[in-house]
Amino acid sequence: MIKVAVIADTHTRGMSRTVPMGAWPFLETADHILHAGDVVDPALLEELRALAPTTVVVGNCDGHDVREWGATDDAQLEVGGVPIAMIHDSGLRSGRRRRMRERYPDARVIVFGHSHMPVNEDEEGLLLFNPGSPTWPRRAPFRSMGLLWINDGEVEGEIFPV
Repeated sequence: MIKVAVIADTHTRGMSRTVPMGAWPFLETADHILHAGDVVDPALLEELRALAPTTVVVGNCDGHDVREWGATDDAQLEVGGVPIAMIHDSGLRSGRRRRMRERYPDARVIVFGHSHMPVNEDEEGLLLFNPGSPTWPRRAPFRSMGLLWINDGEVEGEIFPV
């Protein structure tokens, strides 16, 4: 079983906005970490990379320092035989599944952020997954993060409060 920790929209700023303690046990035990953008402070990425291989995309609030760290506009990777694509902003909810399928036709999972609203929708062979935000829920019901559980090429998503 492979455990992929998924976070987005951390908007970290030193000690003034940090990832909550409740998220760290999941991050510390992950086999891979995905961050779907709006990191803001690349120091967080150094902490994550010390825990597990970390893949990051650039969010609309990220500066050049996050890109210099290695974040890209989008990412495509394979974990445990599962093709995963990641982008910060997937656009409006209406038509999202069609747009994302067209953009990433080979992906089994598409991870995104931006809205701070958790999404875990596995339909028609495509899992759309937004972990929400562990630091700033905005309109979401709670601060959250997610896990992707991968086993023998199969994947299941889980989102929970932190």
